[in-house]
Amino acid sequence: MIKIQKKEFNIEKEIKIIKDQYSSVGAVNTFVGYVRDINNNRDVKFLDLEVYKEMAIKELSKIKDNAVDKWSLIDCLIIHRYGRLHINEKIVLVACFSEHRNDSFEGCKFIMDYLKKDAPFWKKEFYNEESSWLQNTS
Repeated sequence: MIKIQKKEFNIEKEIKIIKDQYSSVGAVNTFVGYVRDINNNRDVKFLDLEVYKEMAIKELSKIKDNAVDKWSLIDCLIIHRYGRLHINEKIVLVACFSEHRNDSFEGCKFIMDYLKKDAPFWKKEFYNEESSWLQNTS
């Protein structure tokens, strides 16, 4: 399942929705990303995240399907927020559901590496007197 949204999300509730569908799930690996107060030695006040939603859903669906196939995942959940996000707010949740832990670990890392490098989201950080667009990590 892929969700691209402005609103906050509840991690436990989101995982339970999927977990309750599959009795074969033995492992759920998650990654949660938050807005930090410092980046590159600068005090961050807030972020603005922009997204091309249709493209993001299409691209995230591909990467999710690749992870499911490669690691025999039962399901994956990707939630990515956009809009103005403040310090300590959640930005992203990736949860991979599998029979065994290694598959869910590897699938989660694979999806997060894609999100940090190639996903069609653009992040602008705001500081005291200025702002800066951030580059994707490689």
